[in-house]
Amino acid sequence: MESLAQDLREMQRTPLADDHVALLRELGEERTYPAGASVVEVGERMDEFIYCEDGRIELVDPRTGERAVEATIGPTQYLGEISFLNGGVWHMPMRAVEDTRCTVVKRDAMLDLMARVPEMSDIIVNVFAARRRRTFEEQNSAITIIGSEQDGALRRIESFASRNKIPIKRCTLGTEEADTALERAGLPKDRPAVILGRDKVIENPSPQGLARFVGLDLPLAGEDDFDVVIVGGGPSGIAAAVYAGAEGLSALLIEDQVIGGQAGTSSRIENYMGFPTGISGADLCFRGEMQAMRLGTRFVMPRRVARLSPLTDGRKGFCIGLEDGEEVKAKAVIIATGVQYRRLPLEGLEDLEGEGVYYAATDMEARYCHGSEAVIIGGGNSAGQAAMYLSRSASHVHVLVRGKELASSMSAYLSSRLEQDPKITVHFQTECTDLHGTDKLEAVTIHKKDKGEDVRIETPALFVMVGAAPKVDWLGACVELDDKGFVVTGKFEHCPSFYATSAPGVYAVGDVRSGSVKRVASAVGEGSVVISHVWNHVNG
Repeated sequence: MESLAQDLREMQRTPLADDHVALLRELGEERTYPAGASVVEVGERMDEFIYCEDGRIELVDPRTGERAVEATIGPTQYLGEISFLNGGVWHMPMRAVEDTRCTVVKRDAMLDLMARVPEMSDIIVNVFAARRRRTFEEQNSAITIIGSEQDGALRRIESFASRNKIPIKRCTLGTEEADTALERAGLPKDRPAVILGRDKVIENPSPQGLARFVGLDLPLAGEDDFDVVIVGGGPSGIAAAVYAGAEGLSALLIEDQVIGGQAGTSSRIENYMGFPTGISGADLCFRGEMQAMRLGTRFVMPRRVARLSPLTDGRKGFCIGLEDGEEVKAKAVIIATGVQYRRLPLEGLEDLEGEGVYYAATDMEARYCHGSEAVIIGGGNSAGQAAMYLSRSASHVHVLVRGKELASSMSAYLSSRLEQDPKITVHFQTECTDLHGTDKLEAVTIHKKDKGEDVRIETPALFVMVGAAPKVDWLGACVELDDKGFVVTGKFEHCPSFYATSAPGVYAVGDVRSGSVKRVASAVGEGSVVISHVWNHVNG
């Protein structure tokens, strides 16, 4: 299966060409660092591209002050990883090993240069992506999460970090490593915590707090108006972000959870063109995110849009109000919020969400049901992909389907694999009727309608992947919806676009659109095509 990026340890080193370096020197300024001096610190904005001319720079473990990895950055090499594209922050500190001279270029100027010189950009982005992969896999990070596997709040933070490819270090409460980290931060040894660097503590830790630290939740106050704001970071929204950047539109993508949407929870997509061995939804969408950032589109998350309204000052455009009170303005808006799985009417379901009840099956959730039985509710592609993935770690996977057959929307390759896998049992005409457990899920009761019997399954993990409701509560009466709540498009005289809504300048793509085909490839196609109409609207 295709992975996120090349393995940094196996990559052949490709230095920048002489003419590339000449351009850097022309745009940048020379800066020197004496031996032992800090070059970058944890949490500082990654707003400069630092190219090493002479000397050496090392990565520092913020907990011990020692060198974190054996390798150093020397002449012709440069600092940074993929967060540079979005103006994120440094995840690890770096310092000069010896007297070091660098050429430093401001981020905006560097991004402009990368856009003008794609050969140079290719080299840099490949290195940045490989560094993120190695950091993510080896947990070389200044972010330490300390707690137990059963702590729901920490699970949510870890899941957010994992799905956004944010490198973290995980320590179990009570271990020597955890005790040392807590002592350095001045915290009691029996307290779960999220620690940044050596001793900076996130109070009341949450995905939002982590996002702010790593630069995913960027401040929007004082921003200029955007040409287009894309609401939703699934495949259709990411595709729109890529093409908006490619067409030179100033674009902002706002996502309320993690990049990838429902597609991001798919452990293996095997029918997307160009990936013959398959690719996870998270990696596919992360590649698109990197591509869009490279082309200039900005991303913020997790931020929820609360309302949409036309501008009232006589200008063409819209005001997008966020839940936290911030506002951004845009000449056009793309609705790409997709759908969300419906909650089942089961007593205690909400209390157990994140504590055994899940709506995604990634490596995080697979870890929670390792060696145990897992139960999936649903008969579509997402349920099938989850079953195949979880069968690698769970002792057995039960798939509950209300009807007499799998959903017609499930791909044939998936349904045949479910039937052939001895570790997967598909229960037709079966529903989940009861959840058992207080602080965490312990078991479920299923009812087999055809046999009229109830069966109890001991399980720590129930995956709900049934039904889909469009995420349109923030739209109010701004655009026309169909009787199921999906956005109506393509029938309005003011715009010939198949994706135009009833409000001029507002477009809808992907699963949220009435009549859309629920496939990743079609969502990507819609997000790509809509930008030509957005460009016409903005520049008309």
